[in-house]
Amino acid sequence: MNSPVSLRDIPQSNIFRKGDVFVLFGELFGRGYANGLINEAKKAGMTIIGITVGRRDENNALRPLNDEELAVAESNLGGRIINVPLMAGFDLDAPAGEPTPTDLLADMTLKSWQDDRLDWQYIEKCREVGVARFKSSVARVMAELDGMIPDGSNAFFAHTMAGGIPKVKVFLAIANRIYKGRGERFMSSRALLDSDLGKLILMNFDEVTANTFQYLIDGSAHIRARLEKSGGQVRYTAYGYHGTEILIDGKYQWQTYSNYTQGRAKMRLENVAEAAWATGIKATVYNCPEIRTNSSDIFAGVELSLFPLLKALRQENGGAWAEAQWQTCRSLLQEGITLEALLQKIEAYNTSSVMSVFRNFAAWPMDNSEALADLMIGTSDEIIQMHKDRKELVVGHLSALVLEGTGPLMFHETSSPAGPVLWLNHDIIAKQLNLMHSS
Repeated sequence: MNSPVSLRDIPQSNIFRKGDVFVLFGELFGRGYANGLINEAKKAGMTIIGITVGRRDENNALRPLNDEELAVAESNLGGRIINVPLMAGFDLDAPAGEPTPTDLLADMTLKSWQDDRLDWQYIEKCREVGVARFKSSVARVMAELDGMIPDGSNAFFAHTMAGGIPKVKVFLAIANRIYKGRGERFMSSRALLDSDLGKLILMNFDEVTANTFQYLIDGSAHIRARLEKSGGQVRYTAYGYHGTEILIDGKYQWQTYSNYTQGRAKMRLENVAEAAWATGIKATVYNCPEIRTNSSDIFAGVELSLFPLLKALRQENGGAWAEAQWQTCRSLLQEGITLEALLQKIEAYNTSSVMSVFRNFAAWPMDNSEALADLMIGTSDEIIQMHKDRKELVVGHLSALVLEGTGPLMFHETSSPAGPVLWLNHDIIAKQLNLMHSS
Protein backbone atom coordinates (compact mmCIF):
# COMPACT_ATOMS: atom_id res chain seq x y z
CA MET A 1 0.00 0.00 0.00
CA ASN A 2 1.57 3.27 -1.16
CA SER A 3 -0.72 5.75 0.62
CA PRO A 4 -3.63 5.76 3.06
CA VAL A 5 -7.10 5.06 1.69
CA SER A 6 -9.09 7.55 3.71
CA LEU A 7 -12.79 7.71 4.46
CA ARG A 8 -13.77 11.27 3.47
CA ASP A 9 -17.58 11.26 3.53
CA ILE A 10 -19.87 10.29 6.39
CA PRO A 11 -21.44 6.91 5.52
CA GLN A 12 -25.22 6.71 5.43
CA SER A 13 -25.89 2.98 4.90
CA ASN A 14 -27.27 0.59 7.49
CA ILE A 15 -28.25 -3.00 6.70
CA PHE A 16 -28.42 -4.01 10.36
CA ARG A 17 -31.74 -4.22 12.22
CA LYS A 18 -33.53 -5.95 15.07
CA GLY A 19 -32.96 -9.68 14.91
CA ASP A 20 -29.48 -9.33 13.42
CA VAL A 21 -26.50 -10.41 15.50
CA PHE A 22 -23.39 -8.48 16.57
CA VAL A 23 -20.48 -10.69 17.64
CA LEU A 24 -17.58 -9.19 19.60
CA PHE A 25 -14.52 -11.35 18.90
CA GLY A 26 -12.48 -10.27 21.90
CA GLU A 27 -13.42 -9.66 25.52
CA LEU A 28 -14.57 -6.19 26.56
CA PHE A 29 -12.28 -4.69 29.22
CA GLY A 30 -12.90 -1.13 30.40
CA ARG A 31 -13.64 1.54 27.83
CA GLY A 32 -12.11 1.51 24.37
CA TYR A 33 -12.83 1.57 20.68
CA ALA A 34 -15.13 -1.47 20.82
CA ASN A 35 -17.68 0.38 22.96
CA GLY A 36 -18.57 2.65 20.06
CA LEU A 37 -19.50 -0.28 17.83
CA ILE A 38 -21.47 -1.98 20.60
CA ASN A 39 -23.45 1.21 21.23
CA GLU A 40 -24.38 1.44 17.54
CA ALA A 41 -25.36 -2.24 17.43
CA LYS A 42 -27.63 -1.73 20.43
CA LYS A 43 -29.24 1.31 18.78
CA ALA A 44 -30.00 -0.86 15.74
CA GLY A 45 -31.68 -3.44 17.98
CA MET A 46 -29.11 -6.16 17.28
CA THR A 47 -28.55 -9.14 19.56
CA ILE A 48 -25.16 -8.76 21.27
CA ILE A 49 -22.96 -11.83 21.71
CA GLY A 50 -19.41 -11.83 23.03
CA ILE A 51 -16.60 -14.20 23.92
CA THR A 52 -14.05 -14.40 26.69
CA VAL A 53 -10.30 -14.81 26.66
CA GLY A 54 -10.72 -16.91 29.79
CA ARG A 55 -8.65 -16.71 32.94
CA ARG A 56 -5.54 -18.46 34.25
CA ASP A 57 -5.68 -20.70 37.33
CA GLU A 58 -2.94 -21.01 39.95
CA ASN A 59 -1.01 -23.33 37.61
CA ASN A 60 -1.36 -20.93 34.65
CA ALA A 61 -3.84 -23.30 32.98
CA LEU A 62 -6.54 -21.58 30.92
CA ARG A 63 -10.09 -21.89 32.25
CA PRO A 64 -13.57 -20.53 31.47
CA LEU A 65 -15.10 -17.73 33.56
CA ASN A 66 -16.72 -18.76 36.82
CA ASP A 67 -20.34 -17.79 37.49
CA GLU A 68 -19.43 -14.48 39.15
CA GLU A 69 -16.93 -13.49 36.44
CA LEU A 70 -19.41 -14.44 33.72
CA ALA A 71 -22.16 -12.32 35.27
CA VAL A 72 -19.85 -9.28 35.46
CA ALA A 73 -18.60 -9.77 31.90
CA GLU A 74 -22.14 -10.12 30.49
CA SER A 75 -23.25 -7.06 32.41
CA ASN A 76 -20.34 -5.04 30.96
CA LEU A 77 -21.13 -6.27 27.46
CA GLY A 78 -24.88 -5.94 27.66
CA GLY A 79 -25.29 -9.33 26.03
CA ARG A 80 -24.54 -13.01 26.28
CA ILE A 81 -21.00 -14.40 26.38
CA ILE A 82 -20.01 -17.78 24.97
CA ASN A 83 -17.86 -19.08 27.82
CA VAL A 84 -15.11 -20.85 25.86
CA PRO A 85 -11.62 -19.43 26.59
CA LEU A 86 -10.19 -17.74 23.49
CA MET A 87 -6.85 -16.51 24.78
CA ALA A 88 -4.73 -15.63 21.76
CA GLY A 89 -0.99 -15.98 21.42
CA PHE A 90 1.40 -18.80 22.33
CA ASP A 91 3.61 -17.28 25.02
CA LEU A 92 2.08 -19.57 27.67
CA ASP A 93 1.69 -22.66 25.46
CA ALA A 94 4.04 -25.64 25.16
CA PRO A 95 4.02 -29.39 24.52
CA ALA A 96 2.74 -31.20 27.63
CA GLY A 97 5.18 -31.02 30.51
CA GLU A 98 7.60 -28.75 28.66
CA PRO A 99 8.52 -25.09 29.42
CA THR A 100 6.55 -22.31 27.77
CA PRO A 101 8.20 -19.43 25.87
CA THR A 102 7.53 -17.24 28.90
CA ASP A 103 9.39 -19.75 31.07
CA LEU A 104 12.35 -19.57 28.70
CA LEU A 105 12.44 -15.77 29.01
CA ALA A 106 12.36 -15.76 32.81
CA ASP A 107 16.14 -15.91 33.21
CA MET A 108 16.83 -12.98 30.88
CA THR A 109 18.26 -9.90 32.58
CA LEU A 110 18.96 -6.32 31.54
CA LYS A 111 22.59 -7.31 31.09
CA SER A 112 22.03 -10.53 29.15
CA TRP A 113 18.87 -10.16 27.03
CA GLN A 114 20.55 -8.86 23.87
CA ASP A 115 22.85 -11.89 23.76
CA ASP A 116 20.41 -14.54 25.04
CA ARG A 117 19.32 -16.99 22.33
CA LEU A 118 16.16 -19.04 21.85
CA ASP A 119 15.70 -22.45 20.24
CA TRP A 120 13.47 -21.51 17.29
CA GLN A 121 12.53 -25.08 16.45
CA TYR A 122 11.20 -25.45 19.98
CA ILE A 123 9.47 -22.05 19.86
CA GLU A 124 7.71 -23.19 16.67
CA LYS A 125 6.43 -26.28 18.53
CA CYS A 126 5.00 -24.00 21.20
CA ARG A 127 3.41 -21.81 18.55
CA GLU A 128 1.80 -24.85 16.94
CA VAL A 129 0.36 -25.91 20.31
CA GLY A 130 -1.06 -22.42 20.87
CA VAL A 131 -2.55 -22.16 17.39
CA ALA A 132 -4.13 -25.62 17.66
CA ARG A 133 -5.63 -24.70 21.04
CA PHE A 134 -7.02 -21.43 19.71
CA LYS A 135 -8.46 -22.92 16.52
CA SER A 136 -10.08 -25.73 18.50
CA SER A 137 -11.71 -23.18 20.81
CA VAL A 138 -12.86 -21.11 17.81
CA ALA A 139 -14.57 -24.24 16.44
CA ARG A 140 -16.39 -24.75 19.75
CA VAL A 141 -17.44 -21.09 19.84
CA MET A 142 -18.73 -21.18 16.26
CA ALA A 143 -20.67 -24.40 16.87
CA GLU A 144 -22.49 -22.69 19.74
CA LEU A 145 -22.86 -19.42 17.85
CA ASP A 146 -24.37 -21.19 14.83
CA GLY A 147 -27.51 -21.93 16.80
CA MET A 148 -27.82 -18.32 17.96
CA ILE A 149 -27.97 -16.63 14.54
CA PRO A 150 -31.24 -17.19 12.64
CA ASP A 151 -31.37 -17.96 8.92
CA GLY A 152 -31.74 -14.85 6.78
CA SER A 153 -30.33 -12.49 9.39
CA ASN A 154 -27.22 -10.33 9.07
CA ALA A 155 -24.13 -10.85 11.22
CA PHE A 156 -21.48 -8.30 12.20
CA PHE A 157 -18.22 -9.82 13.50
CA ALA A 158 -16.02 -7.24 15.24
CA HIS A 159 -12.44 -8.40 15.86
CA THR A 160 -10.79 -6.57 18.76
CA MET A 161 -7.80 -8.77 19.66
CA ALA A 162 -4.40 -7.11 19.93
CA GLY A 163 -1.24 -7.33 21.99
CA GLY A 164 0.97 -10.26 22.81
CA ILE A 165 3.79 -9.06 25.06
CA PRO A 166 4.96 -11.95 27.31
CA LYS A 167 4.69 -11.16 31.00
CA VAL A 168 8.36 -11.11 31.97
CA LYS A 169 10.04 -8.59 34.25
CA VAL A 170 12.93 -7.81 31.94
CA PHE A 171 10.62 -6.48 29.23
CA LEU A 172 9.10 -3.86 31.53
CA ALA A 173 12.56 -2.41 32.13
CA ILE A 174 13.40 -2.54 28.42
CA ALA A 175 10.07 -0.96 27.45
CA ASN A 176 10.60 1.93 29.86
CA ARG A 177 13.87 2.73 28.11
CA ILE A 178 12.62 2.31 24.54
CA TYR A 179 9.29 4.11 24.96
CA LYS A 180 10.06 6.54 27.78
CA GLY A 181 13.85 6.84 27.93
CA ARG A 182 15.92 9.79 26.75
CA GLY A 183 19.46 10.93 27.36
CA GLU A 184 21.41 8.20 29.13
CA ARG A 185 18.23 6.13 29.51
CA PHE A 186 17.51 6.09 25.77
CA MET A 187 17.46 2.69 24.10
CA SER A 188 17.11 2.00 20.39
CA SER A 189 13.99 0.10 19.38
CA ARG A 190 16.18 -1.65 16.79
CA ALA A 191 18.11 -3.30 19.63
CA LEU A 192 14.89 -4.99 20.73
CA LEU A 193 13.80 -6.03 17.24
CA ASP A 194 17.20 -7.56 16.45
CA SER A 195 17.23 -9.63 19.67
CA ASP A 196 15.68 -13.08 20.06
CA LEU A 197 13.37 -11.58 22.69
CA GLY A 198 12.14 -9.02 20.18
CA LYS A 199 11.70 -11.62 17.43
CA LEU A 200 9.58 -13.74 19.77
CA ILE A 201 7.46 -10.75 20.69
CA LEU A 202 6.89 -9.93 17.00
CA MET A 203 5.82 -13.55 16.38
CA ASN A 204 3.36 -13.38 19.24
CA PHE A 205 2.05 -10.01 18.03
CA ASP A 206 1.33 -11.63 14.67
CA GLU A 207 -0.63 -14.42 16.33
CA VAL A 208 -2.69 -12.17 18.62
CA THR A 209 -3.23 -9.10 16.48
CA ALA A 210 -3.43 -10.48 12.94
CA ASN A 211 -3.69 -14.25 12.61
CA THR A 212 -6.72 -14.37 14.91
CA PHE A 213 -8.62 -12.31 12.31
CA GLN A 214 -7.90 -15.07 9.77
CA TYR A 215 -8.97 -17.75 12.27
CA LEU A 216 -12.23 -15.84 12.81
CA ILE A 217 -12.95 -15.56 9.08
CA ASP A 218 -12.09 -19.23 8.47
CA GLY A 219 -13.88 -20.49 11.56
CA SER A 220 -17.14 -18.72 10.70
CA ALA A 221 -17.22 -19.97 7.08
CA HIS A 222 -20.14 -22.33 7.74
CA ILE A 223 -22.19 -19.61 9.41
CA ARG A 224 -21.35 -17.17 6.61
CA ALA A 225 -22.40 -19.67 3.91
CA ARG A 226 -25.66 -20.49 5.70
CA LEU A 227 -26.63 -16.86 6.22
CA GLU A 228 -25.76 -15.80 2.68
CA LYS A 229 -27.69 -18.75 1.24
CA SER A 230 -30.77 -17.71 3.23
CA GLY A 231 -30.62 -14.02 2.23
CA GLY A 232 -28.47 -12.59 5.01
CA GLN A 233 -25.16 -10.73 4.83
CA VAL A 234 -21.99 -11.08 6.90
CA ARG A 235 -19.45 -8.38 7.70
CA TYR A 236 -16.08 -8.42 9.50
CA THR A 237 -14.22 -5.49 11.01
CA ALA A 238 -10.90 -5.12 12.82
CA TYR A 239 -9.08 -2.22 14.47
CA GLY A 240 -5.84 -1.15 12.85
CA TYR A 241 -3.26 1.53 13.43
CA HIS A 242 -1.09 2.85 10.60
CA GLY A 243 -0.71 6.54 11.40
CA THR A 244 -3.35 9.26 11.10
CA GLU A 245 -3.87 12.45 9.12
CA ILE A 246 -4.01 15.46 11.44
CA LEU A 247 -3.83 19.21 10.85
CA ILE A 248 -0.20 20.27 10.47
CA ASP A 249 0.55 23.71 9.08
CA GLY A 250 -3.12 24.13 8.13
CA LYS A 251 -3.31 20.91 6.07
CA TYR A 252 -4.30 17.34 6.89
CA GLN A 253 -1.06 15.39 6.78
CA TRP A 254 -0.25 11.78 7.62
CA GLN A 255 1.91 11.30 10.69
CA THR A 256 2.58 8.48 13.08
CA TYR A 257 3.93 7.43 16.44
CA SER A 258 7.42 5.90 16.35
CA ASN A 259 8.42 3.31 17.38
CA TYR A 260 5.16 1.41 17.12
CA THR A 261 6.37 -2.12 17.76
CA GLN A 262 3.07 -3.69 16.71
CA GLY A 263 3.20 -1.97 13.32
CA ARG A 264 4.23 -5.06 11.38
CA ALA A 265 1.41 -7.09 12.94
CA LYS A 266 -1.07 -4.34 12.04
CA MET A 267 0.09 -4.48 8.42
CA ARG A 268 -0.34 -8.26 8.51
CA LEU A 269 -3.88 -7.61 9.78
CA GLU A 270 -4.47 -5.41 6.73
CA ASN A 271 -3.18 -8.22 4.51
CA VAL A 272 -5.71 -10.64 6.02
CA ALA A 273 -8.54 -8.25 5.17
CA GLU A 274 -7.23 -7.71 1.64
CA ALA A 275 -6.98 -11.46 0.99
CA ALA A 276 -10.52 -12.02 2.31
CA TRP A 277 -11.84 -9.12 0.22
CA ALA A 278 -10.30 -10.65 -2.91
CA THR A 279 -12.48 -13.75 -2.38
CA GLY A 280 -15.67 -11.73 -1.95
CA ILE A 281 -15.71 -11.56 1.84
CA LYS A 282 -16.48 -8.08 3.21
CA ALA A 283 -13.70 -7.71 5.79
CA THR A 284 -12.42 -4.23 6.62
CA VAL A 285 -9.60 -3.00 8.84
CA TYR A 286 -10.24 0.53 10.11
CA ASN A 287 -7.03 2.38 10.93
CA CYS A 288 -8.07 4.61 13.82
CA PRO A 289 -6.44 7.69 15.38
CA GLU A 290 -4.08 7.65 18.31
CA ILE A 291 -5.85 7.90 21.65
CA ARG A 292 -4.85 7.69 25.29
CA THR A 293 -5.76 4.41 27.00
CA ASN A 294 -4.42 2.40 29.92
CA SER A 295 -2.45 0.24 27.48
CA SER A 296 -1.06 3.20 25.49
CA ASP A 297 0.27 5.04 28.54
CA ILE A 298 3.59 3.21 28.24
CA PHE A 299 4.14 4.99 24.90
CA ALA A 300 5.13 8.48 26.00
CA GLY A 301 4.18 10.95 23.29
CA VAL A 302 1.60 8.85 21.46
CA GLU A 303 -1.03 11.29 22.73
CA LEU A 304 0.54 14.38 21.12
CA SER A 305 -1.24 13.89 17.79
CA LEU A 306 -4.62 14.19 19.55
CA PHE A 307 -4.42 17.93 20.19
CA PRO A 308 -4.93 19.08 16.56
CA LEU A 309 -8.40 17.48 16.71
CA LEU A 310 -9.51 20.72 18.36
CA LYS A 311 -8.51 22.65 15.23
CA ALA A 312 -10.23 20.05 13.05
CA LEU A 313 -13.50 20.52 14.96
CA ARG A 314 -13.43 24.23 14.06
CA GLN A 315 -12.27 23.66 10.50
CA GLU A 316 -15.09 21.19 9.83
CA ASN A 317 -17.74 23.77 10.84
CA GLY A 318 -18.26 22.69 14.42
CA GLY A 319 -19.90 25.91 15.56
CA ALA A 320 -20.98 26.36 19.17
CA TRP A 321 -20.41 22.73 20.14
CA ALA A 322 -16.82 22.83 18.88
CA GLU A 323 -16.23 26.03 20.87
CA ALA A 324 -17.57 24.25 23.95
CA GLN A 325 -14.91 21.54 23.50
CA TRP A 326 -12.23 24.22 23.37
CA GLN A 327 -13.61 25.68 26.58
CA THR A 328 -13.67 22.29 28.30
CA CYS A 329 -10.02 21.79 27.41
CA ARG A 330 -9.11 25.32 28.56
CA SER A 331 -10.59 24.55 31.98
CA LEU A 332 -8.09 21.70 32.47
CA LEU A 333 -5.01 23.94 32.13
CA GLN A 334 -3.20 25.82 34.86
CA GLU A 335 -4.05 29.45 35.43
CA GLY A 336 -2.06 31.67 33.10
CA ILE A 337 -1.57 28.96 30.48
CA THR A 338 -3.65 29.28 27.34
CA LEU A 339 -4.90 26.49 25.10
CA GLU A 340 -3.55 28.49 22.16
CA ALA A 341 -0.05 28.32 23.68
CA LEU A 342 -0.38 24.57 24.11
CA LEU A 343 -1.49 24.13 20.50
CA GLN A 344 1.39 26.31 19.29
CA LYS A 345 3.81 24.01 21.12
CA ILE A 346 2.21 21.03 19.35
CA GLU A 347 2.44 22.82 15.99
CA ALA A 348 6.14 23.51 16.56
CA TYR A 349 6.63 19.86 17.49
CA ASN A 350 4.86 18.59 14.36
CA THR A 351 6.61 20.96 11.96
CA SER A 352 10.08 20.34 13.40
CA SER A 353 12.78 18.85 11.21
CA VAL A 354 13.00 15.89 13.61
CA MET A 355 9.37 14.89 13.20
CA SER A 356 9.20 15.48 9.44
CA VAL A 357 11.67 12.61 8.95
CA PHE A 358 9.15 10.21 10.49
CA ARG A 359 6.28 11.25 8.21
CA ASN A 360 7.41 8.61 5.73
CA PHE A 361 4.46 6.37 4.94
CA ALA A 362 6.47 3.94 2.79
CA ALA A 363 9.02 3.35 5.57
CA TRP A 364 6.48 2.69 8.35
CA PRO A 365 7.01 1.47 11.01
CA MET A 366 10.31 3.23 11.57
CA ASP A 367 12.75 2.75 14.44
CA ASN A 368 13.07 5.46 17.07
CA SER A 369 16.07 7.77 17.42
CA GLU A 370 17.71 9.77 20.19
CA ALA A 371 16.55 13.04 18.62
CA LEU A 372 12.99 11.72 18.38
CA ALA A 373 12.97 10.55 21.99
CA ASP A 374 14.36 13.86 23.27
CA LEU A 375 11.76 15.90 21.41
CA MET A 376 8.70 13.66 21.74
CA ILE A 377 9.08 12.60 25.37
CA GLY A 378 10.23 16.09 26.35
CA THR A 379 7.22 17.70 24.67
CA SER A 380 4.91 15.18 26.30
CA ASP A 381 6.31 15.99 29.73
CA GLU A 382 6.02 19.75 29.11
CA ILE A 383 2.39 19.44 28.00
CA ILE A 384 1.47 17.42 31.08
CA GLN A 385 3.04 20.11 33.28
CA MET A 386 0.67 22.67 31.74
CA HIS A 387 -2.35 20.93 33.33
CA LYS A 388 -3.90 21.50 36.74
CA ASP A 389 -4.15 17.78 37.45
CA ARG A 390 -2.08 14.99 35.87
CA LYS A 391 -5.15 12.75 36.11
CA GLU A 392 -7.40 15.21 34.22
CA LEU A 393 -5.74 15.82 30.88
CA VAL A 394 -6.94 17.42 27.66
CA VAL A 395 -6.06 14.22 25.81
CA GLY A 396 -8.48 12.31 28.04
CA HIS A 397 -11.35 14.47 26.81
CA LEU A 398 -10.17 14.30 23.19
CA SER A 399 -9.75 10.50 23.38
CA ALA A 400 -13.38 10.19 24.49
CA LEU A 401 -14.44 12.30 21.51
CA VAL A 402 -12.51 10.09 19.09
CA LEU A 403 -14.14 6.99 20.57
CA GLU A 404 -17.55 8.64 20.20
CA GLY A 405 -16.92 9.48 16.54
CA THR A 406 -15.43 6.21 15.32
CA GLY A 407 -18.33 4.00 16.44
CA PRO A 408 -20.98 5.32 14.03
CA LEU A 409 -18.43 5.78 11.23
CA MET A 410 -17.33 2.15 11.37
CA PHE A 411 -20.81 0.75 11.93
CA HIS A 412 -22.42 2.50 8.98
CA GLU A 413 -19.47 2.17 6.60
CA THR A 414 -19.39 -1.57 7.26
CA SER A 415 -22.86 -1.97 5.74
CA SER A 416 -21.36 -1.05 2.36
CA PRO A 417 -17.58 -0.80 2.88
CA ALA A 418 -15.45 0.97 0.28
CA GLY A 419 -12.53 -1.41 0.67
CA PRO A 420 -10.56 -3.78 2.91
CA VAL A 421 -8.39 -1.10 4.59
CA LEU A 422 -9.66 2.38 5.45
CA TRP A 423 -8.22 5.28 7.47
CA LEU A 424 -10.36 7.31 9.86
CA ASN A 425 -8.49 10.62 10.08
CA HIS A 426 -9.19 13.76 12.08
CA ASP A 427 -11.24 15.30 9.27
CA ILE A 428 -13.90 12.57 9.17
CA ILE A 429 -13.88 12.19 12.96
CA ALA A 430 -14.54 15.94 13.31
CA LYS A 431 -17.27 15.86 10.65
CA GLN A 432 -19.00 12.96 12.41
CA LEU A 433 -18.81 14.59 15.85
CA ASN A 434 -20.04 17.95 14.55
CA LEU A 435 -22.97 16.22 12.83
CA MET A 436 -23.88 14.30 15.97
CA HIS A 437 -23.89 17.49 18.06
CA SER A 438 -25.33 19.92 15.54
CA SER A 439 -28.90 19.88 16.91
